[in-house]
Amino acid sequence: MRRALVFGALLALVIAGGIVFLRERPIAVQIAMPETQVPLRIYGLGTVEARVLSKVGFEVGGSLVSLLADSGDRVSRGQEIAVLNAAVQEARAERARAALAANSAALVKADAARIRIQAVLAQVQANNRRQQELARQNVTSTQRAEEAQRDENVARADLAVAEADVAVIRSQRADAEAALRQEEATLSQFRLKAPYDAVIISRQAEAGAVVKAGDPIFTLIDPGTVWIQIYIDEERAGQLALDQPATIRIRSQPQAQFTGRIVRIGLESDRVNEERRIWLVCENCPPQMYLGEQADARILTGVRESALMVPEMAIRGFDGRRGRVWMVRDGRLAEAEIALGARDDRGRVEVRGGLPDDARIVVSLPSGMRSGRRVRIEAQP
Repeated sequence: MRRALVFGALLALVIAGGIVFLRERPIAVQIAMPETQVPLRIYGLGTVEARVLSKVGFEVGGSLVSLLADSGDRVSRGQEIAVLNAAVQEARAERARAALAANSAALVKADAARIRIQAVLAQVQANNRRQQELARQNVTSTQRAEEAQRDENVARADLAVAEADVAVIRSQRADAEAALRQEEATLSQFRLKAPYDAVIISRQAEAGAVVKAGDPIFTLIDPGTVWIQIYIDEERAGQLALDQPATIRIRSQPQAQFTGRIVRIGLESDRVNEERRIWLVCENCPPQMYLGEQADARILTGVRESALMVPEMAIRGFDGRRGRVWMVRDGRLAEAEIALGARDDRGRVEVRGGLPDDARIVVSLPSGMRSGRRVRIEAQP
């Protein structure tokens, strides 16, 4: 019985000693070391897009007679790419031309009548002057002089009517010319032309289909305006600025790395995803880019000549400015609240202040960490 009690006491003592040893033995930790020439980058994910993208169609409705281009084609500004059946509109335009020709003939006729009446007026004026002179000399009767004056007055009135007719026909000509321009402009809308030098991304209709005004027939892009649209977490977007350089990767060429720069920063953030959009111009991307293809970018926002970078996973209570970390001081663990700054694309945050000079921040978090425990510093792999 005594032997069992002794054995139990020894076992309890060994267990207690083991627990104390395990609790008090130094644990291995890794610490953050100052670095030089530290690049600060922001990571973002997005897609290949085009700044100038147009869904083009006819301003009028009708049946498609022919399509003169297809997806993937390059077209020049003003190049005809589709045609509608325009038989009815061509007839309207021809009718407007006929109306203008009739107006021209009526104007010639009215102008000739005016010239004839001008000649008649000149004749009756001469006759009236002669009759008035003879009446003063009592060579002819007063009645004949009055009749000559009446004839002149009638001829003047006829000339005024003829001149008014000419003015009316000229006004009608302006209306006929405007009507012809309108019909010809409408006729031109039955032929779809490329608005700029473009690449056709897709074709949405086929010959023979009946389309309404405004229905898209082709989707075009200006190939010189292809850029990368990237989404950045709002929490990191404050470091962005125009012309900052970036490295870009596209999904179809994961081994290649391209260079670009920020050319636009969106003025409105996504209210649901809490992201800000930016646009990058790619300076050496492949000549053939595919809209909608996934791309990612790392934007260089600055370079620190010297910095202490700590992984975010090693920070507790991080609010974007401050957080708590474990530190090693005099060979033992302690907690500290530090001021934090910029972040990089490796999930690390810059330490700006609050760390004692003789302390080092723990970047690995093994189990059993508590204030005052002894530690053994290991080199980072």
